[in-house]
Amino acid sequence: MGKKVTVVGAGFYGSTTAQRLAEYDIFETVVLTDIIEGKPAGLALDLNQARAIEGYETKVIGASTGPNGEGYEAIEGSDVVVVTAGLPRKPGMSRMDLLEVNAKIVRQVAENIKKYAPNAVVIVVSNPVDEMTALAQLATQFPKNQVFGQAGVLDTARFTNFIAEELNVPVKSVKALTLGSHGDTMVPVPSRCTVDGKPLSDLLPADKIEELVVRTRNGGAEVVALLKTGSAYYAPSAAAARMAKAVAEDSGEVVPVCAWVDGEYGISGVYLGVEAELGATGIRKVVEDKLTDSELAGLKEAAEAVRAKQADVAGL
Repeated sequence: MGKKVTVVGAGFYGSTTAQRLAEYDIFETVVLTDIIEGKPAGLALDLNQARAIEGYETKVIGASTGPNGEGYEAIEGSDVVVVTAGLPRKPGMSRMDLLEVNAKIVRQVAENIKKYAPNAVVIVVSNPVDEMTALAQLATQFPKNQVFGQAGVLDTARFTNFIAEELNVPVKSVKALTLGSHGDTMVPVPSRCTVDGKPLSDLLPADKIEELVVRTRNGGAEVVALLKTGSAYYAPSAAAARMAKAVAEDSGEVVPVCAWVDGEYGISGVYLGVEAELGATGIRKVVEDKLTDSELAGLKEAAEAVRAKQADVAGL
């Protein structure tokens, strides 16, 4: 215990992430911040009142923040900061449509993290996540291993769910993986997908696998279209909280994340969805595994698409 985690942004994604982190009961304090006056304090009060029922001791603190950094002193000394701040997608919007508006928000948040929590590991979930992760690292000037993004855990979970439903098998019998970007150049990795240890390609025809890949790539948009307002938050918050837990526990767990790639897979100088080992310092190392030629080509294509966009964010 004694650890402190902050969630920036108290929308559905942020507040659900804070709830999951509190219920793990591994942190002394969860701080929830938002620009809406009173909202984080109200949510914190509510979450603290659930402690006696759910049996966790974690104290939740809510802090309202202002445009000039007011209120950010509440995050001081955080071990991990999860950045959910920004606008969600509306139906018909792509993640890239959010780029300019969310860049301003994420830059301001990052500058306050640098000021008040300089040793924190930063997990970015604001969309478009590959670009916002790069921006957060530029704005904090933290070592690149200390800043990474959440995408692959969520995308892999979506892929896993679709495979399990298609084959009518338990979710835990499916092992799946997605790499690349969180969006159009996502690279699901069928060669690394198994069901009870059997290759997915032995169980489903190629066209059906491709159908599930496309559905995974559009997984967020499918939820957005059904909800009409707002975007997914139960699965995304589960992914972000699980990553924060791996950092807090220094677990060494290997998961797909948006990490700085420096030579792995023949790709350098870009934030990209790859497998990485997580620990107290953030990314301990990027884990390079065997890919088919077409999967590797897809990963390189994703890297170039993201590289072009990440160059754009430097000026935002």
